[in-house]
Amino acid sequence: MKKLLALILGFTLLAAACGDDGETSAESGGTSDPERIVSLSATATETLFAIGASDQLIAVDNFSNYPANDLPAIDSFSPSVEAVAELEPDLVIITFDPGDFISGLDALGIDTLMQPTAASIPDAYVQIEELGALTGHASGAADLVEEMKADIAELIADAPDGAGVTYYHELDNTLFSITSSTFVGEIYSLFGLENVADPADDGTAFGFPQLSDEFLVGADPDLVFLADTICCGQNAATVAERPGWDELSAVQDGNVIELSDDVASRWGPRIVEFAEVIAAALAALA
Repeated sequence: MKKLLALILGFTLLAAACGDDGETSAESGGTSDPERIVSLSATATETLFAIGASDQLIAVDNFSNYPANDLPAIDSFSPSVEAVAELEPDLVIITFDPGDFISGLDALGIDTLMQPTAASIPDAYVQIEELGALTGHASGAADLVEEMKADIAELIADAPDGAGVTYYHELDNTLFSITSSTFVGEIYSLFGLENVADPADDGTAFGFPQLSDEFLVGADPDLVFLADTICCGQNAATVAERPGWDELSAVQDGNVIELSDDVASRWGPRIVEFAEVIAAALAALA
């Protein structure tokens, strides 16, 4: 459930902190080339490694598990201003402000960068380029973005047409899902897939409706994507044991796709890996 909380909290705070345009924001003046970075964002951590800025990292959050590293880990949900300050960082990257964390760092003269959950794929690219500019790795960030764009475009061009193909994306085993209005939903939409959860959000779920067994059995999606294999131990076998789920076409035809929770919830370099899984699922369906 912590992963789901991070998704929902990140999305709602994005709207509050950045308005409707999804722009990132620096809370302090900003250091042009910081040498001691604390990343309290697993996505930012992955990006910093990918653009060549990993040597500037001195600590990460407790969800930063890729690439593997032996850096000190800090609880990103309730970080201590004092504990972070003891590391003497010149930049702290966060996805949301837990309480008065930013103001506490600001009082100590420590710069912070807020990079909330990306609202769109272009927004994810903006965040990558922003990290590149702030860390002295603008060229590496630009190369990464261009590579990601090219890889995704190639995957879409080579994949079967997803028009008319329906899917369900599962966040946890209480059947929270995502709609096409979310960042994750946009990636599916690139392939033309139709989200069965869209009608379930009346505007109050912020793109994260909780569905029911009855709803999903009635919707009978062609593809089921499980983004709760790590957090909740879900797989094709556990799904088939749910009430009525043995009637689903996706279950009967072997089209239940087991995702990595992390790859399916982060908006950094591994977006391409997520797109590869979707493309492969469409190819298997064709």
